[in-house]
Amino acid sequence: MSKQITVRLPDELVDFMDQLVAADKASSRASVVARAMERERRRELAARDLAILTEHGDYPDLEGLAPAAAGTVLSDLD
Repeated sequence: MSKQITVRLPDELVDFMDQLVAADKASSRASVVARAMERERRRELAARDLAILTEHGDYPDLEGLAPAAAGTVLSDLD
């Protein structure tokens, strides 16, 4: 399911989206916006998780998490 919305963006962002579509790096302007919003959602969740970890202190059993995550390829971000 999806909803149609109207957004107003600066010309340079629209030009950038059009360049991505023209270079076959995105299928449409809508896909560029959706991808950007998914990234923003992941960023917000990561910030929330960091705040929780910061508030509640050390978790020795998670010490290896950062190095492991750093080596994880996120192909959806390409």
